Amino acid sequence: MSNNLRRVKQAVVLAAGEGQRLKPFTASKSKVMIPIANKPILQYVVEALAMNGITEVILVVGYEREHVQDYFGSGEQFGVRINYIVQKQQIGTGHALKQAKGAVDENFLVLAGDNIIEPSTISSFVLVPPNSVLVKQQENVSKYGVVTMQGGVVTDLVEKPSEPLSNLVNIGIYMLNRKIFQYLEQEVGLPQALNQMISEGGIVTTQETQGVWLDAVYPWDILTLNQQALGRVVSKIGGVVESGVNIRGIVHVGKDTIIRSGSYFVGPVVIGDNCQIGPNVCLFSDTSIGDGVTIAPFTIIRNSVVGRDTSIGPGSFIEDTVIDQGCFVGSHFIARSNDSDIRVDKEIYQVKCGVFIGGDCNIEDGVLIHPGVIVGNGASIRSMKVITENIPEKSWVV
Repeated sequence: MSNNLRRVKQAVVLAAGEGQRLKPFTASKSKVMIPIANKPILQYVVEALAMNGITEVILVVGYEREHVQDYFGSGEQFGVRINYIVQKQQIGTGHALKQAKGAVDENFLVLAGDNIIEPSTISSFVLVPPNSVLVKQQENVSKYGVVTMQGGVVTDLVEKPSEPLSNLVNIGIYMLNRKIFQYLEQEVGLPQALNQMISEGGIVTTQETQGVWLDAVYPWDILTLNQQALGRVVSKIGGVVESGVNIRGIVHVGKDTIIRSGSYFVGPVVIGDNCQIGPNVCLFSDTSIGDGVTIAPFTIIRNSVVGRDTSIGPGSFIEDTVIDQGCFVGSHFIARSNDSDIRVDKEIYQVKCGVFIGGDCNIEDGVLIHPGVIVGNGASIRSMKVITENIPEKSWVV
């Protein structure tokens, strides 16, 4: 087997970006650290690399990098060795890769750290020669980069085309060699650098994957990713489940968690460590509960994500909703789901969803928030309020 076809041992993971359109969930952490089924998005990438024998990971970090470094450390507990490189200004994927120039081997894999993948997604791609792009068929390509090709050779990489030039999406995974750095001096985007390589006669090939590739662009995408990730969890009871609890389907309960009598769960559901649930709490499918969460009696939650160290009062009803970490939610809180118009970056999107609540919010008793509302980090809402519009971060609603 030639050197080019040997399985690479080194990967550069681009994890420096913020994720502006995912606010409020990226106001205090980067997109790669958003928890999906109680694991940061980046962890799915690192685990996929380890499962494919890629043990040397160069992690390019930037925005809120301390959270990344504190969580992943040396990488040893994830089966890899991590070398951190800082991108001080987040000005493009090509610029991010260029920061790793002094640390990479002749051939190396490049991945985005903010997309969920599985080991099978890259299992055959790690054997291809450079320079190559991993692609996946998508119905709606307007918010991605597409790849046009002829005879398996790339002719162009087009970012967010106004018309569908191809149904093959560039998913941000590349097999490259050091030649790429010749084209990164003037280009801040990696696709543009590859286009420059092609224009000068370089050959860039593709491989298509049928594996999992999930991208979160907007807050409601967190719910979609959570549903997909929960479809792959396994049942486990790591805490105490009292008699009189009814569990149906796949339910994963973390260590030192207590599930009180009369509670009813329909999986897939993931509950973290050190939680207090119930009595008489109903958790329905596609719900993730983070570590250290308390859910008081007679609360119903379905298809939602609740961040760690959050407390939810009795008699609440929550569906299709994301609540970030460290929130206090009083009794009889209502977050129902319905079709909504949500404005992000001056554009309006029609989405069926509940509400999106940033971290460290304080919501008192009897609050009802209309579907599609976004509540910024650190906001406080007094009792018995009906919220129909977005609440800026650190606001008081009295």
